[in-house]
Amino acid sequence: MSDGQTKQFGKSQRVIPADKAQKWYPVDDQSQPKKVRKTLRPAKVRETLVPGTILILLAGRFRGKRVILLKSLDQGVLLVTGPFKINGVPLRRVNSRYVIATSKKVDISGVDAKALEKTSAPGYFTKDKKAEKKTEEAFFKQGEKPQKKVVASARASDQKAIDQSILASIKKEDFLGSYLATTFSLRNGDKPHEMKW
Repeated sequence: MSDGQTKQFGKSQRVIPADKAQKWYPVDDQSQPKKVRKTLRPAKVRETLVPGTILILLAGRFRGKRVILLKSLDQGVLLVTGPFKINGVPLRRVNSRYVIATSKKVDISGVDAKALEKTSAPGYFTKDKKAEKKTEEAFFKQGEKPQKKVVASARASDQKAIDQSILASIKKEDFLGSYLATTFSLRNGDKPHEMKW
């Protein structure tokens, strides 16, 4: 601000600023972007999380299910599959914090590499958000059963391509398919810290 003029008021002098204060201020404080001081570093994956390891999911829709780790994506996210035919878990991204790694491993060397590369592309797992227009028909259809979600054919074909070789290696071992199909749970008296995973 520039220096103002000095004026005499009776016995005292006052400095009158050249730039007058605003008469109007916004009601709400204007939000300013937050300064992020963190630097993005590649997430360190636990030593036990090796591709082919059987994992137990601890959270989410499929908690308690046993899945096979395919690869680790960026920021500590893991790509897993059921396989879908055995326990109904599709190709999914899972946070590595909500996972227990078991000592059992499955051979995934024959997995289709092209299908795996597609999954790391941005936007592969995001939903197609279609803006639904609010009409009278939509209002009256609220009580009816919603239509079944249709999975994109590309994702379904990728699922089959990846699971095909995994299922072949699972069939080679006795009881491995039934082990993957059963859900994990704890009962009274179970001590998870003493269990050998």
